[in-house]
Amino acid sequence: MTPILHLARGTISMCVHAALEEANLPYRLHWVDFAAGQQRAPDYLAVNPKGRVPALVTDRGVLTETPALLEWIAGIATPRLMPSDPWLAARVRETMSYLASTVHVAHAHKMRGSRWADDPGARDAMRDKVTSNIADCAAYLDAQLDGDWVGRAFGVADLYLWNVARWFPGDGVPLDAFPRLHAHHDRVAARPAVARVIALHTAD
Repeated sequence: MTPILHLARGTISMCVHAALEEANLPYRLHWVDFAAGQQRAPDYLAVNPKGRVPALVTDRGVLTETPALLEWIAGIATPRLMPSDPWLAARVRETMSYLASTVHVAHAHKMRGSRWADDPGARDAMRDKVTSNIADCAAYLDAQLDGDWVGRAFGVADLYLWNVARWFPGDGVPLDAFPRLHAHHDRVAARPAVARVIALHTAD
């Protein structure tokens, strides 16, 4: 079967969508409308009980979680989108783990505080920390970039980083303050496959 990517506009699913485009793999799209609450609808929960995106339906089952999806795509893509050298691959995974466990969570405190606290005051406190936390993350990521790409060659970690960095201005952290991170974002966004994805996610 042709894999079906369940995604929502502007979310972390953009990087998985872009990875499929970069790998030139066949796929179909199923858009999930968060504003309409479709992520909590029974038909979507049957696909992904977590009620989140992305989710990829394949002939071997459903795969969720951005790092896992990117790793799978990288493994079947030609050319590979993950370094073959074990050390470089580990460094790429290190970056992707940081994006998933730290940066994405810090960003989510702005709008998804109810995941962690019922007290409105606690949610407000989390939201108030978003800009400083994201600025710290951006500074770390900027310092880690010592070349054009996260690994020695373009790969899925670059798509992941680009997707997350797109949120930083909305979190009060302009990319101009981080020259290497900003340049990396622009390099990834200029790739034809990524430009096609941006156009779909930003269309009216």
